[in-house]
Amino acid sequence: MTASQLHHHLGHDPPEDASSIFDSYASDAIVTRHLGWRPHEALRDTKSFVESAAREWETGRGFPLVVFTRTGPDDLIGMFHPHVRPGRVNYGYVLARHAWGNGCATEILTWLVDHALAHPAIFRAEAFCDVDNLASARVMQKAGMTKEGVLRRYFVHPNVSEHPRDCVMYARVR
Repeated sequence: MTASQLHHHLGHDPPEDASSIFDSYASDAIVTRHLGWRPHEALRDTKSFVESAAREWETGRGFPLVVFTRTGPDDLIGMFHPHVRPGRVNYGYVLARHAWGNGCATEILTWLVDHALAHPAIFRAEAFCDVDNLASARVMQKAGMTKEGVLRRYFVHPNVSEHPRDCVMYARVR
């Protein structure tokens, strides 16, 4: 990877991860606008999330990874969250505002999708975004994923609406 690196899985260093995540993006209302959770109001919210995410590694349900820049290995800029299901992997991701527009999300998602589809038991890599989240849609397209369609009233993005919103599903299959 040229712009960033997957440094370690979430929960590897829980106190440091929580503080860095809170400062980098979790408390930012603009960054979290199209996510499935509200901005964290206090560090304890982020600590609780990190503990929960670390348990996903233990159970094998998900593999959240924190992302750092190559030039600033202590500069946590985001997280990618693969969720493994039989035969497929579903991705969620978030980047701090100062990392937007540099190609980091595309680079990392491309690598993760390639990696997943190289596994003999994985046939599908997928991700979705709110219909109004054009930047995320572009990331998925650049990562080689194809738009499959609009899922009507599919997911609640609480920073936009309390009701389920239409989302666009993207996937790459082998």
